[in-house]
Amino acid sequence: MSDGNGSVVSVKILPNDSGNPKGKLADAEVVFGAECGPFEGLRLIGFGVWERRGGGRSVTFPARQYEINGTRRSFVLLRSATGDDGAYEAIRQTILDAHTRIEKAAN
Repeated sequence: MSDGNGSVVSVKILPNDSGNPKGKLADAEVVFGAECGPFEGLRLIGFGVWERRGGGRSVTFPARQYEINGTRRSFVLLRSATGDDGAYEAIRQTILDAHTRIEKAAN
């Protein structure tokens, strides 16, 4: 993701070479570059790229787990500021595209 003057936000893929847990292909980070104001030089970690059981790929977002009455739940840390789910789809697709490029380069 760029504004034409350099990398504003990039995605770093860290392949899961150990194979554990099963189905996890990689971790991903969103790295904030130039023109990101106070976020410049920071990275948001906690994304995961997974192989789906029926085929295809999915992305999990950074989350914090908590328990209520013995039931484990997750609170997603990256939220849409507008309530539009399209923002989730955009970052999800960007991460999947970056993973595909890394896979192709490795083969």
